[in-house]
Amino acid sequence: MRAAVILGLGCSAKNLMPFQTAVIIDWRVGLPSSADQADVILLFGGDGTIHRHLGQLVKLGLPVLVVPAGSGNDFARALGLRRVHDSLLAWRRFCAKQDNVRAIDLGVITPLEVAGGAPAPHESCRYFGSVAGVGLDAEVARRANGLPRWLRGHGGYALSLVPTLFRFAPLPVKILVSDEAGGWTTRSDQPTILAAFANTSTYGGGMKIAPRARVDDGQLDVCVIGGIDPFKLACLFPTVYFGRHLGIRGVEYFQTARLRVETEAPLDVYADGEYVCRTPVEVTAQSNGLRVIVPAVGADFGT
Repeated sequence: MRAAVILGLGCSAKNLMPFQTAVIIDWRVGLPSSADQADVILLFGGDGTIHRHLGQLVKLGLPVLVVPAGSGNDFARALGLRRVHDSLLAWRRFCAKQDNVRAIDLGVITPLEVAGGAPAPHESCRYFGSVAGVGLDAEVARRANGLPRWLRGHGGYALSLVPTLFRFAPLPVKILVSDEAGGWTTRSDQPTILAAFANTSTYGGGMKIAPRARVDDGQLDVCVIGGIDPFKLACLFPTVYFGRHLGIRGVEYFQTARLRVETEAPLDVYADGEYVCRTPVEVTAQSNGLRVIVPAVGADFGT
């Protein structure tokens, strides 16, 4: 068997050693240029590392084993890979039987031309594994990315969130969803603090922004927080860690496979904690976008 290895920031060959079992494997470091150069890919890193390689991983179509080794590991968590030990068990099963590979969804962000709303060329599209968003979410991600790596992995998102809560003003955001006739229907049009488009239930190192999200249902879970006052907003966010924010007035939650985001002025769009582009954008769920190695046969991706 031929295995390609992606070593994210802070990872080295030492991280790979537990996975170098007695099975005869031809190891290579770095992404292969074509699918006939490897049989499986091991990716050591967090959400940002995964995000940066998703485009090529989709093209290759090879099974991918994620080893959580980043400051944020929400994508791995959604696959049942909470610790390196979980990934090691999944790897051993794969080496023995290769029966624990599942196809999961990915999100796709397509920038839109300002005039006419036409999709940009395909090469401008970006995949994401966990959550994309605009508004407060994007601003917090930008601030968190400026923190030292060790601090990002120990509550960096929350540390960046607190000072931003009382400075961020609601922004006009329109969200449209596709209808049965092939057109677009306005689903939300209001001053908005945050709009998140989720493939996984958590982001920001465990914040359960979309508690009903699954990575295999062909849908994006959308959470919109309207223009509520800063004090109420500060009280709301601790509930997000437990997914209890959905019943709070000012929070809207729905599912869709395809949506568009329009704003009066261009806003930054972040996904998996990384900057992607600016609005307007189209966001879709791509079913069976990536093949992943999971801990067990028939693993449940439910919340």
